[in-house]
Amino acid sequence: MEKVGILFDLDGTLLDTLEDLCDATNYIMTEFGFPQRSLEEVRRFVGNGAKRLIVQAIPEDASGEQAEEAFQAFQVYYRDHCQIKTKPYDGIPQALEALKEAGYPLAIVSNKPDTAVKPLGARYFPGLYAQGESVGIPRKPAPEMVLRAAEALGVRPEHCIYVGDSEVDIQTAKNAGMVCLSVLWGFRDEAALRENGGAYFCAKPSEIPVKVKELEEIIHGK
Repeated sequence: MEKVGILFDLDGTLLDTLEDLCDATNYIMTEFGFPQRSLEEVRRFVGNGAKRLIVQAIPEDASGEQAEEAFQAFQVYYRDHCQIKTKPYDGIPQALEALKEAGYPLAIVSNKPDTAVKPLGARYFPGLYAQGESVGIPRKPAPEMVLRAAEALGVRPEHCIYVGDSEVDIQTAKNAGMVCLSVLWGFRDEAALRENGGAYFCAKPSEIPVKVKELEEIIHGK
């Protein structure tokens, strides 16, 4: 039986990045003379890439030029400050190790800038294929990034599970013809995920290997 590939979102799924994202956002807000944003506001803003985060964080009456300048400044600042408070969620390293030992090919696919994804992946999850937002590759929910990852793993898209914490991840999996496993410790709650089509859920990282096995049986049973 062909092994299933497991693709992971990064922020809110593998890594708790919220405080570093909030600190970087507020650094930029201060630099541009804009009001600060709360942790909960930044939580709502993440998921659609860094540019969308900044566009939502700056005041509505800011100009397009200001938005672009703020985004470029954020890119530079966050690249150098993305590993200060960021850490894997409790139980994630053990869950990934269990999946590796079971023979599942693993990858990371994120809307976070590739300049941050690759260093974070190398530091916390060495050896895993890692892809972030970059020029010429549409960000999620477009399927290109996860399809590239599936190809890199040598697994057909329909034999992949995409593990994520947001409505963007659910739509990405759908667009790529993959099953989505939604985690409940990230940036969205279960009600919001269900409203956006979530069907399979994982309450804590230690459950991931069990849920993956269950979904593998569903995939091969189709």
